[in-house]
Amino acid sequence: MTSPVSATAPTSYDGVTAARRLARWLALAATPTFAVMAVLTAAPGGGPADMLCGAGQGSLLGGMVPMYLLMSAFHSAAWLRLMAERWRRYCPPAA
Repeated sequence: MTSPVSATAPTSYDGVTAARRLARWLALAATPTFAVMAVLTAAPGGGPADMLCGAGQGSLLGGMVPMYLLMSAFHSAAWLRLMAERWRRYCPPAA
């Protein structure tokens, strides 16, 4: 029987666990990465990249900044899931 990670070759349980942990950490890394990219893109001053991406310089609402903010919001589900797990673990419901 093959594992759900690979349909071609069987993998060990440790390999599946490691892949799931890596995927979880990558999901957690996406939100702050896109948020930082949005801040750096919106920051004035720029450099050589401003000459290449000069089309959206009229306003902060047109261009890469809204895209990075939306991507950060869409990828925030991993952080919300982590906070919910911690909340359930450390703040059990009052009986």
